Amino acid sequence: MAERTQGRGGFGPVVLVGVAAAGLSAVAGSKPWVAGRSGAVDTAADSAMASALSLDSVQESPLAAALALVLLACWGVLLVTRGRVRRAVAALGLVAAVGLVATVVEAFWSLPDKLADALLRASGTDTVATDLTGWYAAAAVGALLSVAASAAAVVLVPRWPEMGTRYDAPTGAGATDAHDAGPQENIDIWKALDEGRDPTT
Repeated sequence: MAERTQGRGGFGPVVLVGVAAAGLSAVAGSKPWVAGRSGAVDTAADSAMASALSLDSVQESPLAAALALVLLACWGVLLVTRGRVRRAVAALGLVAAVGLVATVVEAFWSLPDKLADALLRASGTDTVATDLTGWYAAAAVGALLSVAASAAAVVLVPRWPEMGTRYDAPTGAGATDAHDAGPQENIDIWKALDEGRDPTT
């Protein structure tokens, strides 16, 4: 009993942290990561003007949102798979998490400059100011937590509990025996009649 409890150690916390971090990254990835000002144009305060000037595309990181959704999918698959498939999915989740961190780091250097250039072209002024938003910080936290949880999953997944085989579709001799067995419920009786078998034998 103690061995079984030890084997489950870390399963719940790691999965919860991983799902929460991936969800946070997915939400943050669809929000503006950088805000800028140029004269009367304030992309943080006047989103309608920012949209009209086509600045939205340089404020966000769609790749981060996509990688976060891949992470969420990996966590979902981890819960319902076993063996080598489960380990492969855990490794894929770690790759996606590392890619998410790389995207966040790259955005730190590129997004402010891209927004500044867009503001200069749109406003015609010589000076602009850009700042990273709270959503960028949220994405960074989510990315780091995702790497930690995914790495833990890769290491611990062989010891995690798995779904029993009773949830699998019947195959082989077991499925044939079950088909040949007599009907157990009313619906089975009607199915047997439809197939031309005598349900009373």
